[in-house]
Amino acid sequence: MLADAVEYLICPICRGDLAIQGAVVRCGQGHAFDVARQGYVSLLTGSGVPGTADTPAMVGARAEFLGAGHFASLSGRLRDLSGRLPEPDGGPPEPDGRPPEPDGRPREPAGGRAARRVVLDAGAGTGHYLAETLGPGDVGIALDISKHALKRAARAHPRIGAVVADVWRPLPVKDACADVILDVFAPRNGPEFARVLRPGGTLIVVTPTPRHLSPLVDRLGLLSVDESKSRRVEEALAGRFTEIDQVIEEAEMRLDHQAVETVAGMGPSAWHTDPVALRREISHLPSPMTVKMSCQISLFRKIT
Repeated sequence: MLADAVEYLICPICRGDLAIQGAVVRCGQGHAFDVARQGYVSLLTGSGVPGTADTPAMVGARAEFLGAGHFASLSGRLRDLSGRLPEPDGGPPEPDGRPPEPDGRPREPAGGRAARRVVLDAGAGTGHYLAETLGPGDVGIALDISKHALKRAARAHPRIGAVVADVWRPLPVKDACADVILDVFAPRNGPEFARVLRPGGTLIVVTPTPRHLSPLVDRLGLLSVDESKSRRVEEALAGRFTEIDQVIEEAEMRLDHQAVETVAGMGPSAWHTDPVALRREISHLPSPMTVKMSCQISLFRKIT
């Protein structure tokens, strides 16, 4: 919930602390931001409409595809990698044998708020990966420019605070408060990531490899992955982060025509394809067909 995350947020106007007062998030200077009935808050300032925000159709497609478990191996790998990272106090909390919360998830560690990890997902979308990554007692902050995505992220986990924000701008997040930053198929703001990540914290970046979604990319004319993507990731983080580990996560998916249309409609290719023409091309494909999921997961440590 937003109440779990608000202590780590700051006002996008004056950079002061924020607090929830009824259905409003407010700072000490009186700047106020309404909490939507779905549970998210917009801390995006300015009157311009975000041109790169995911549309309701793209968000719906992503929720359907991820909900069907097609990227389950990626979610599992992120959960495993995040679970190995150190707790804020240098080690995992001691088990206390208490029963789980009403939603079935483990209760907060006996150490209380001081033992919590803060996991920030920059470009969180529907909150799927953040929800999968949160451990017992962790607090999640989902940042995304699409309010349509955050309507779902706010409900993805009981300890996720969903915030409309532009990853390219100064983040409405306090200095050195995040233990883990997730960046899954999202923009990378190196200076801001370094500012909000605590000393010893970890940045996890997921990018598609050139093999991702083959053979659909060629058969349907979807956007391909730039061969220099890894280099551009390094350049975005240079001088502030050093890479400590890298793994490739790959899996084969069996997709019918509906799933193929859904995966094509949930990513950036949706901005560049005609739905009618795409559906016609998909009808010529075998159903089901084997499609590759291929991602590079890079772990970075902040340079201090």
